[in-house]
Amino acid sequence: MAIMIDKDTRVIVQGITGRQGKFHTEQMINYGTNVVAGMTPGKGGEWVLGVSVFDTVARAKEATDANCSVIFVPPVFAADAILEAIDAEIELIVCISEGIPISDMMTVRARLDQSDARLVGPNCPGLLTPGQAKVGIMPGFIGMPGPVGVVSRSGTLTYEAVFALTQRGIGQSTCVGIGGDPVNGTSFIDALQMFEADPMTEKVVLIGEIGGTDEQKAADFIQKHMTKPVVAFVAGQRAPEGKTMGHAGALVEGNVGTAAEKIEKFESVGVKVASYPEEIPDLLG
Repeated sequence: MAIMIDKDTRVIVQGITGRQGKFHTEQMINYGTNVVAGMTPGKGGEWVLGVSVFDTVARAKEATDANCSVIFVPPVFAADAILEAIDAEIELIVCISEGIPISDMMTVRARLDQSDARLVGPNCPGLLTPGQAKVGIMPGFIGMPGPVGVVSRSGTLTYEAVFALTQRGIGQSTCVGIGGDPVNGTSFIDALQMFEADPMTEKVVLIGEIGGTDEQKAADFIQKHMTKPVVAFVAGQRAPEGKTMGHAGALVEGNVGTAAEKIEKFESVGVKVASYPEEIPDLLG
């Protein structure tokens, strides 16, 4: 099994006619993802890579019974793209776009909380269920099917950790990049809950980074609710205080959000913490 996406997931690509949208649609199709429609306003009736393009998400869903949408649009339009997918009652929305204003995402977050939709992202690499489907920009070749769930705030560190697991013959159930923005959809706790409930996931890897308290909250959840072992890695251990490192949410303020604080919290609840991504397979045992 897997969480969120599998071989039966039916995907709409919002922004399929753009350069990034078209490129990654091709990668998803080549991997075996069931891309059933594209969507770009004013481009309805066109075809891209053998995929029919529609003017609206609602029309695309009506024609294809899609249950997932992935968004490749500029940040100025991305929040509206998410809202359109919510209004069309798409179950899973994956937003790759980065640089969306926090105020726009606060509007999206409020609408999400009143809907049944799940958002992954924004500013994320998406998801990969090895051997079944990939939605987003995560390279498919780095993964292999297996029992380890992976959830991460960092895109490139996700790739590094997953590839390290694969090289050691340790497969993954699903790899989830939740993104590093301060206001997003799916949290560490959301992913941990799903991995805990998934019978085919036996262990979990959590990749965090400096800034905020999401990792500390995840540690509390692990202590209270997780029966499966979790191994963690925290990026930014040498980051200067008060400096944003890459992601908008990766900002240390005083002693809150430091790598040391997060590592100490994980270790206090029995989570093994890797010093570098390549050490993760060793800690999984």
